[in-house]
Amino acid sequence: MESPPLKLSVGRGEDRISTLPDELLLRILERLDLPEAVRAGAVSTRWRHLPHQLSVLMLGIHDMPVENMDAFTGALMSVCPPADRNCECQRSRAIKALVLGFYLSALHLSSIGSAVQDVISRGKTRCLVFQISPPPVDNNTAQQPQLAELGQQFMSFSRAYQVAFRWLTRLHLRSFAFGDSDITDLITACDKLKHLNMRSCRLVDRRSALKIDTPYSGLQELEFTHFGCKRIELISVPKLRTMLCHSWRSKNPPVRFGYVPELCKVSLTREAKVWQAPFLLSECLSRSATNLSKLHLNFCHQMIWINPEHPKQLTAIFRNLADVSLSGIFPECDLSWTLFIL
Repeated sequence: MESPPLKLSVGRGEDRISTLPDELLLRILERLDLPEAVRAGAVSTRWRHLPHQLSVLMLGIHDMPVENMDAFTGALMSVCPPADRNCECQRSRAIKALVLGFYLSALHLSSIGSAVQDVISRGKTRCLVFQISPPPVDNNTAQQPQLAELGQQFMSFSRAYQVAFRWLTRLHLRSFAFGDSDITDLITACDKLKHLNMRSCRLVDRRSALKIDTPYSGLQELEFTHFGCKRIELISVPKLRTMLCHSWRSKNPPVRFGYVPELCKVSLTREAKVWQAPFLLSECLSRSATNLSKLHLNFCHQMIWINPEHPKQLTAIFRNLADVSLSGIFPECDLSWTLFIL
């Protein structure tokens, strides 16, 4: 015998979703973009307080109805108001993950930095992600900020809000130029940083090598795409597990590993130019990288940019190698050069 259908007591003018408990409604909101969640709270008194209880906040400039930082900052401040020690709901609120993607706008950095530091001051944030890029180019503006100016502005932002950056777990940067020691200083200042991604960035002096010497950092993954410098030198990054280097703008080898005892994965991708002479893997990889288990080399169907060498040069480094991917090899290539790896 079938059970009779469950009857919900719903009054006139009341919707069934609004009758659900807060816990379920919050799970619904956490699957929406933050602007959608805020709009949902604006149209219903039943939902109005819920966006302020979200434990996961993801807000990017691309989510705004109009691409401007005023809208971004307004949305951020609406769900992350200044801390009020007398407000019980704020003291008990736990924002476990905060992901923000925004432009480096001088007029808004103070509001963003203060809002983030108010959130993490409650001590419950476990994931803090910044995705930062320069403001879009305005053709009506006579003079655009140079990459070096943007890099200095970003470094000033990181120093002004040290508490926020100390809690960063992931940082994505696009199109900035840095001084020789800026990136090492940044990694050192970000105590909890695990992942650093830099795209279309460079050093102010392209003839300089990017030297990363952070013996006490917990950095686990580095990703460089279209990075401009003489070479990347990882002097000491003891917790590093993954290194991805794509389309480097330097002579070969693009990176040299120093003390990286936990390194497990290396991925190099490049459509080499004629002036980028092939190099030996032993010139690139460190003898401390004895835990290396994954190696990916993508030649983009152009010149093979590694040279064969005697196996004894790589035996210690490759002893734990279990996964090798060689891709983008042009059809006419003689594959005998792969034998030294095998």
